[in-house]
Amino acid sequence: MLNIKLNERTFEAEDGATLFGLRDAVRPEADIVILNGAAMSQDVRLSNGDEVCLIQRGVVPSEDELESLIAARHTPGVHEKVKSATVGIAGLGGLGSVIAVALARVGIGKLVLADFDVVEPSNLNRQQYFVDQIGLLKTDALVTNVRRINPYVQLEAHPVRLTPENLFPIFGEIDVMVEAFDRADQKVMLMQNFSAGRPNIPLIAASGLAGLGPEETIGVQKMGKNIFVVGDLETGARPGCGLMAPRVGIAASMQANLALRLIVEGTV
Repeated sequence: MLNIKLNERTFEAEDGATLFGLRDAVRPEADIVILNGAAMSQDVRLSNGDEVCLIQRGVVPSEDELESLIAARHTPGVHEKVKSATVGIAGLGGLGSVIAVALARVGIGKLVLADFDVVEPSNLNRQQYFVDQIGLLKTDALVTNVRRINPYVQLEAHPVRLTPENLFPIFGEIDVMVEAFDRADQKVMLMQNFSAGRPNIPLIAASGLAGLGPEETIGVQKMGKNIFVVGDLETGARPGCGLMAPRVGIAASMQANLALRLIVEGTV
């Protein structure tokens, strides 16, 4: 017998079983067949430990199946590690809101979110909010949006301005810290205080994201044992060089990807 995972549940298949044979026997109406994270169009023989998801287009899955199907396209072994992790995000603007959405989509276990501000019209050019959320606290709006994407993510939201005094009560129990502020003084405050108080927790910051410059200049630089900075470290917002969704989004996705790598690779 083969021990496999079928829609994230343990399943025993006969030796020599094939992918499409399993589909035909268990869920013949499925028209999307995923094997170890990849959508398959040809039949293959199954192996011990394979992960299979069977999905029928247009059909809303049951609640107990939904979480596994959200993670169906992940690399095998990722979901278990990510689901047990907690990431803190300081600032929920163009960086933080995009990071939160990306980590929710990969099934992060818990997000700790902090921002004192409200959604305003100029946020909509790059932040993950909607016109009908103008005037709402960013914490409230983002919690609503994330829950619509993945209801299985635990969310802890703090509508406060972060200071050295409240930083660790809020971000005391996390695996990765992400700095996502717009203002330089806030970035410095968080980086100095967090790295001093929690030197063993990775801190992922960002600097130099404005304008529409070349995307290949946005990179990741490691500064010290556990501090990483994403961006070009040069291009700040100024008259004639504003903040826009594409370049800010590139950096935010790189921050989210780095957090994911640190969690999955076991370095946190």
